[in-house]
Amino acid sequence: MAPPKILLCGDVLGHLKQLFKRVASVNKSAGPFDALFCVGQFFPDSADQLDEFNDYIEGRAQIPLPTYFIGDYGVAATKVLLAATKDSGNQGFKLDGLKICNNLYWLKGSGKFKLHGLSVAYLSGLQCSDSQQFGTYSQDDVDVLRAVAEEPGIIDLFLTNKWPSGITNRAAASDVPPGASEPFGSDSTVAELVAEIKPRYHIAGTKGMYYAREPYSNVDAVHVTRFLGLAPVGNKDKQKFIHAISPTPASTMSTVEISTKSATTTLSPYTYGEKTDHATEAGKRSSESISDSQYWRYDVNQKRQKHGAGDGNRLCFKFVSSGSCPRGENCNFQHDVDAREQSLRGVCFDFMNKGKCERGPDCKFKHSLQAEGESNSHQRRGSGNANSNRSTECWFCLSSPKVESHLIISIGEHYYCALAKGPLVEDHVLLIPIGHSPNTLSLPVECEIELGKFQDALKQYYKKQGKDVVFFEWASKRTTHANLQAVPVPSAKSAAVQNIFNLAAEKLSFKFETMKSGNNSDGRKMLRTQFDRNFSFFYVQLPDGTILSHSIEENERFLPQFGREVIAGLLNKADRADWRNCTDSKEEEAKMAGDFKSGFEEFDPNK
Repeated sequence: MAPPKILLCGDVLGHLKQLFKRVASVNKSAGPFDALFCVGQFFPDSADQLDEFNDYIEGRAQIPLPTYFIGDYGVAATKVLLAATKDSGNQGFKLDGLKICNNLYWLKGSGKFKLHGLSVAYLSGLQCSDSQQFGTYSQDDVDVLRAVAEEPGIIDLFLTNKWPSGITNRAAASDVPPGASEPFGSDSTVAELVAEIKPRYHIAGTKGMYYAREPYSNVDAVHVTRFLGLAPVGNKDKQKFIHAISPTPASTMSTVEISTKSATTTLSPYTYGEKTDHATEAGKRSSESISDSQYWRYDVNQKRQKHGAGDGNRLCFKFVSSGSCPRGENCNFQHDVDAREQSLRGVCFDFMNKGKCERGPDCKFKHSLQAEGESNSHQRRGSGNANSNRSTECWFCLSSPKVESHLIISIGEHYYCALAKGPLVEDHVLLIPIGHSPNTLSLPVECEIELGKFQDALKQYYKKQGKDVVFFEWASKRTTHANLQAVPVPSAKSAAVQNIFNLAAEKLSFKFETMKSGNNSDGRKMLRTQFDRNFSFFYVQLPDGTILSHSIEENERFLPQFGREVIAGLLNKADRADWRNCTDSKEEEAKMAGDFKSGFEEFDPNK
């Protein structure tokens, strides 16, 4: 089946006669086209144009093909759209558009729908602090698209009225039209959404010009995005206002096809940091500042530019709002059961995710964290107590139906050992508190004693294989159930570990606190005195007893998989730096866990 043919148009501004005259011409030469999508203001600028506009709305002139618009503002918009909302045929959820007249559909609010196999997402209206019935989008509309971003599959087309802020970043200067870098017509919320949704095409209007940006790579996705800014219909500068595409639906494409990139593909404009010069200079110094630089195959700073630094600390809207996410462990955002509990108590998602809510006093949700048992008008009936919710929703709680028991190696009284999901190497394991604790550093002494026994046993197990072990923990304030990671490294490379971590820290503009302890117990005691539960905290225990630690400031961006990424560089396994790219079948995981268990049995402190 041939891919659908789609027309894209900028601000119509009520000029339907001129638009459809152009459509007829294009349709004759290159058609037939299956649909027309209009972005930017659809309705007239003045009442002088209403007669022409109403000829089409009232059926005196014909619209030649299915036409969809999101610019629900302008003269007569309220009258036309209000009538559409009251039409009995438009009742219920109409994500594929409310019918205005024959072949004309209003994409209201935000949503996603399928058209000729293409997955289309949209954000109608403009950003506005004042609540209006038409012509603006709400925070709820934004949250719907956040949920869309969490769903499996690739969005083919994303329609917005405003350009996203920052879209001209990383484009060649000659490729940016005059005025494109100005803030007029740009929207930071749109930029956030497009970075999360990662569409193949993003189409926008309102800026009064045509601009086709070079394709850019996406964070945690193999496909590229192409941005198109379209000019208004009949603009005096004769800039392009209509554009034709014929994309094959992503759902029918092979991995090779969907991941194809042109030579002009750039980095994502939404993750390009301001520290590029510093990072470049650090890269130049690396061979001089570290004798073992040959092991540094994986540049964490480049990873940060390409794959972002914030997503790992962002909450999954789908999970927080519903308690589940169809992407499961492949989700790019946090499935935080504590945030889920706060949501059940009526706390605003934006307040939890960003620390603030732009709706302010108009928001119908609470802007403070609620203790268990507090009055809650938004809590679902039968939601149960917090402890029950935790144990059933947490992946690491042994009582949870979500725990993957086939990965478990050994169970003690306070800790259990399990194979890591998507392990960096075959013998990569986690030490996990049985109790629901956000970190391993604030647990009672008896827990520390058992953790020490597990660590000593793992050291002996790895030593038998000619390896040493690196332990590290990312104690984020948002982590709900802790895990201490244990990754074996060849003994021949052990001496390079500290240098590699220090170099990685330098590239991310921070410096580790360094401690040296004679034994594991003393080292952990020093860590506990350093740890402040009001801040996120990262530490790594090296084979020679050295401990590197870093307390993360409130506004500091830190890579959630930093420890794993650094060791991936040491082991020349950059392709396995992200566990989500290393998923094995359940049978393969069970075999790896079984092999580990057999070899570990003679050292297991619980045998």
